[in-house]
Amino acid sequence: MYRYDTYDQTLVEERVAQFRDQMNRHLAGKLGEEEFRPLRLQNGLYVQRHAPMLRIAIPYGMLSSTQIKTISDITRRYDRAYGHLSTRQNMQLNWPKLEDVPDILGELAKVQMHAIQTSGNCVRNTTTDQFAGIAQDEIEDPRPWCELIRQWSTLHPEFAYLPRKFKIAVTGATSDRAAVQVHDIGINLWHTDDGDVRARVLVGGGLGRTPMIGSVIREDLPWQHMLTYIEAIVRVYNQFGRRDNKFKARIKILVKALGIEEFRRRVDEEWAHLENGSQTITQDAIDHARSFFPEPERRVVEQSGIDAFEQARQNNKAFSRFVTNNVMGHKVNGYCAVTLSLKHHTHAPGDITADQMDLAAQLADEYSFGELRVTHEQNLVLSDVPVDQLEALWEVLDANNMASPTVGTLTDIICCPGGDFCSLANAKSIPIAQAIQQKFEDLDFVYDLGPLDLNISGCMNACGHHHVGNIGILGVDKKGEEYYQISLGGSSLDDASLGKILGPSFYREDVPSVIEKVLQVYVRERDTEERFVDTYRRLGIKPFKDHVYA
Repeated sequence: MYRYDTYDQTLVEERVAQFRDQMNRHLAGKLGEEEFRPLRLQNGLYVQRHAPMLRIAIPYGMLSSTQIKTISDITRRYDRAYGHLSTRQNMQLNWPKLEDVPDILGELAKVQMHAIQTSGNCVRNTTTDQFAGIAQDEIEDPRPWCELIRQWSTLHPEFAYLPRKFKIAVTGATSDRAAVQVHDIGINLWHTDDGDVRARVLVGGGLGRTPMIGSVIREDLPWQHMLTYIEAIVRVYNQFGRRDNKFKARIKILVKALGIEEFRRRVDEEWAHLENGSQTITQDAIDHARSFFPEPERRVVEQSGIDAFEQARQNNKAFSRFVTNNVMGHKVNGYCAVTLSLKHHTHAPGDITADQMDLAAQLADEYSFGELRVTHEQNLVLSDVPVDQLEALWEVLDANNMASPTVGTLTDIICCPGGDFCSLANAKSIPIAQAIQQKFEDLDFVYDLGPLDLNISGCMNACGHHHVGNIGILGVDKKGEEYYQISLGGSSLDDASLGKILGPSFYREDVPSVIEKVLQVYVRERDTEERFVDTYRRLGIKPFKDHVYA
């Protein structure tokens, strides 16, 4: 994974010192809240319902064992001994004291971490496929390209105060696991027949109050021009994006208002000033970026070890379930990627305790070259596990409530912190997720349903990505009471789509039974091997609505 050079380290340390001074002036009353607000936001510091919240950047979701151990230590010393993984592959601390934040940032800087641009109206953390570099269907490793985008966007002087926040996602696989179609800019890397890298660029996607699927602005952008073309897009947005209404300030609103053809014309006009300029990527630059993501020195897994693994699957039903749902194939024979589930119903989806962080670090060192990945689904991944060690790993995970064999199923719920923490939320999200998990504890039933995404957001900001859940749940406020709106048919995959609202909203206690009724229609009407979203698209919303509101 990428390691800081002297420039990176100096920048981060100076940023910590700068923010420490800003915090001291604020606490002394010399820097008012309105002046301090943009400064704290660009260092990832929010003021939530009960306490400050600090969002720690995890660039393209990659963590070392040393880094997660440091975060574990920070949560014990400065927080309540846990963190929360977000859908943007970052880590959030929910209970730090305001005056402690500079010290926390100082501790993070020692292990090449920061919170820069995890909030504010700037280019946020660039995200990618959690299986980047090891997926069997990968065409091009997106991590070096994400790193170049990170370097370009960090403290970019022209884009420090955009009309609104700006999010970029990159994928290099045939299957989109980075949700590129619902980002401000989405990039899909592909190869020409002669092996040259090209980028399919989408613009104007996003969720929130006005969800939209992105539009293709370039099909075959040569790799050398990736940064200059992105810069042209952001320049057009910075110049013409609305600043009079924050609800209409995202780039998706501008793209829709202008139309993709006119938006493309303006981008091309701006790009004419940038193409072949100083930001053009050279072969040396991409080679340098790629050098930070070398192949680990994997030992050869003998056929006898592979055979023993297959035998263990046949002999142990619980282990077999774990392998089926939580283990993904690897580009190297004899290896796999293992998802560590953080969806136990005793705690909020995506929460990870300090003890679990320490265990994850230990397991990463023992089984996966000291490397971890954060997923968009709020879980962790060990990316390089030999299959002849998989059963031993599973036994440890199972003993620590991190082996729930439900990844990609109904109960692998994406969930924002909701009204329990967030001051913007209309309703609580966590209790809904826990109630649904407890309602559907029968694993045989959950497996029979097949792949199914259920996403929950506590407000229209859609941090839980409810718009693209096969089943989406949105908390709404009705005269001071918490209600929940259900939507069906969303997807963040290659067949990306936005869910359609089922009908009037429901009381909190009714939500699990409503989900049950929705699933009854699916089970009754599905064809063989048909996913929930396929059945919905074939039937439309009417049969689901008729059954739920009967």
